Amino acid sequence: MNTLDKQYTDLLQDILDNGITKQDRTGTGTLSVFGRTIRHNMKTGFPLLTTKKLYFKGIVTELLWFLRGDTNIKFLVDNDCHIWDGDCYKNYLKWVGKDPLTIEEFIDKIKTDSDFAGVYGDLGKIYGAQWRGWKHMGPKPQQEMLDENTNWPWKTTEIDQIANLINDLKTNPDSRRLLVSAWNPADLDSCVLPPCHYGFQVYTRELSNEEISFEANKRGFNLKGMIIGGKLLINPKEVKEKNIPTRAISLMFNMRSCDVPLGLPFNIASYGLLLEIIGKMVNMVPDDLSGNLGDTHIYQNQTNGVKEQLTRNPFTLPKLKHMKTDEFYKSLSEDLSLLSHLDNTDFVVENYQSHPTIKMPLSN
Repeated sequence: MNTLDKQYTDLLQDILDNGITKQDRTGTGTLSVFGRTIRHNMKTGFPLLTTKKLYFKGIVTELLWFLRGDTNIKFLVDNDCHIWDGDCYKNYLKWVGKDPLTIEEFIDKIKTDSDFAGVYGDLGKIYGAQWRGWKHMGPKPQQEMLDENTNWPWKTTEIDQIANLINDLKTNPDSRRLLVSAWNPADLDSCVLPPCHYGFQVYTRELSNEEISFEANKRGFNLKGMIIGGKLLINPKEVKEKNIPTRAISLMFNMRSCDVPLGLPFNIASYGLLLEIIGKMVNMVPDDLSGNLGDTHIYQNQTNGVKEQLTRNPFTLPKLKHMKTDEFYKSLSEDLSLLSHLDNTDFVVENYQSHPTIKMPLSN
């Protein structure tokens, strides 16, 4: 049963019924509530909403852009993903004087002129920069100080939070420190837009023997288990030899600002995909996905589209198919540079049935 669309439309109705009118940086105005949660069990299907059609390849492209540590929209534009165009163009207008390019001319020049894209296409220290290259002032190793013949004990290094997360999941999966943050106060002034989804945490648990047996059957293996005292016992050696997952992994993302009609459906699917990718990398089964939503709002100019969506009944959620092999994901977990070998054709949603797209304005 698709409870995700129901939670989502209930949230839309909640904002219409209980939201307060607030002004915002865009000048559009919102209906806003605070402190909401959305939760999804990944076993029931991939979390791509069905009450309106979503551009899945755009969702994939943006997530891969984050994971690569990229902050320039050229990668997005080259892959026909335009969700950051408005923010980038708005930043460009701050820098140019008379006769600026139109947004259409600007995007075309980003696509065709690498030098221009290098100057005007960068969005600053947003998600990718923080996920893969958080700047940190830390102590120098003593030997390094001796080699440089200096008493200055500090140096700037980069922290790859995604690499650290994967390593911790492999070596200490019960850790309560499995977090990635995009909210770096020192860099907020250098962001085109401070992160809306500012961090995520993952959590793992051991699978029961019944769950391990189920995962084995899904992969075409029949484990030679036995039932003793009403409990299924399986051979750990056989499980390891056949590379059957023995843990489930969940993910919780946090948002300070949530554009529910346009942004939230992308965020839910994006973090669902991230959970799938991380699960593949560390051989764990995607379990629960949840989001904590701060300022949760509908822009005033989106209400007609919202009311149309509320009239629609959901379809069954689709399933996600990974086109890359398990061996590729194992190699990726050891070498994140292989992310360059992933693109938006490496993930396919099967049996995605949805209502038509609803065009709603994006406020930048």
